[in-house]
Formats: sequence, structure tokens, C-alpha cells
Amino acid sequence: MNNSKTIVLLSSREIEKMRKAGRLAAQLLHHLEPMVKPGVSTLELNDEAERWTQAHGAKSAPLGYKGFPKSICTSINEVVCHGIPNAMQILRDGDIINIDVTLIVDGYHGDTSETFFVGTPSPTAQKLVDVTKECRRRGIKEVKPGGYIGDIGAAIQEYAESQGFSVVRDFVGHGISHTFHTPPEIPHYGIRGKGKRLRPGMVFTIEPMINEGTWEVEVLSDGWTALTRDRKLSAQCEHTLAVTEEGVEVLTLPEGEIFS
Repeated sequence: MNNSKTIVLLSSREIEKMRKAGRLAAQLLHHLEPMVKPGVSTLELNDEAERWTQAHGAKSAPLGYKGFPKSICTSINEVVCHGIPNAMQILRDGDIINIDVTLIVDGYHGDTSETFFVGTPSPTAQKLVDVTKECRRRGIKEVKPGGYIGDIGAAIQEYAESQGFSVVRDFVGHGISHTFHTPPEIPHYGIRGKGKRLRPGMVFTIEPMINEGTWEVEVLSDGWTALTRDRKLSAQCEHTLAVTEEGVEVLTLPEGEIFS
């Protein structure tokens, strides 16, 4: 009998649907990137994302999800995740902003995010974003049949902490398919050889949130916006991927791009 903790293995047909959704989500991020510049509001980013999504015959998964009011998440500087776009939030030179998009295409979800620089970043911001991307890469490299979920988190945590940063504990990667969030949870910290075994057909996100200071976070009264407790910088990047017979396939890459 299925229950809320059951890990569902996707068929090749379902993974192809995930691939289409993932590629379109990657295209949306690529489309939004040139808008990331001083003077632009996060609401403008949101509205363009929604326009583009509709024009491509897709739906925005965040819009209305558990009451979330917008189509994308825009998390600036000390905002760890789930920032809500609004007209009063104007990008400034030196900011960093994570844009998190999830599209529904033919019933399946493509979920991805990147942290972008607004103008010229500080040396600390540059290093933090570079380390976060490398954390994601190292986490993905651990994915293979017979591996453990703990291997992913361990690789991310080891690298982040070696660079003087910390790993958020409160938010994790997740299974994803025709449902936005499913088992398994994918912590970005952990111990090698621990957790569930990885099997072909598992599809989930790896989305490390790496902080300049403490890993601890606070959620604002809006119920969504999560900030670093010490108000230092946070960066995040995310891919959706599938465990294959040979290893791993990243599903949220632009057409023709190869993960390495």
C-alpha cells in the first residue's frame, strides 16, 4: 500500500515528461537573466516569468501552492529562500538574487534555480555563489545507483564548510514528478553511507542553500520568506535530476548543455 513516505520510481515515459518540463524551466531562467540589473523590481521579474510561462503553454507551480501568491520565488541577499516578489523590492548594484522557477508541462514539474549577480558583486558574494554552484555539482556527482542519500549531503557539507560557509538545515531537496514535493527528502548535509539507497527511476532536486555566516534561519510573519538569522548573505542553486542505470541525468539543463 502507498503512503506519504513511499518513494515512487518513474518510468522512462514519465522521465521524458520531466525532461521536457525541466528544459522549459531552464529556458525560463535563461530568459529572465538579462532582466537582473539595478532598478528592476522583483514584481517585474515575476510578471515577465508568468507572461513567458503562459506563452509557452505551461503553468507556474508556485502560484497558489499552499497559498503562495506569486509565480516565482525571488530571494535577495540575506533571504535564504521563498522570497515573494513585490513592486517595492528594487534590485540594487551589488545584490545577489536567487530566482527559483517551477513549471508544470503536461502534468509534470521542472524545478530549478540560480543565484545571479546584480551589477558588480562583493568578493564575499562572488565566493559564496561560486561555492554554492560547486556544492550543487559535487552533490550531483554523488548520485548513482546503489549510493546513499547521505553521500549527497556529505559531499555538499564537506566542501561548503571547508570554504568557511555553512549549510542550511531547515530546507532540503525533494522528490518531484506530477506532484511538486514527494519523498525522498534530500538534505544538503549528512553522513556518507547513511539514508535511503539510490535506485534508477528516482527523481529529485538537489538545491543547496549556503550561508555566509550561521546556518540558522528565521521565517517572517508572511509564512514564506526565510532569512539568515544573522542577516548575512545566502545563496542557492537547484537542479532536478534522475537516477539512471548508469548514474545520473540532470533534467533542468538547457537544450544541448551537458552536465560536468
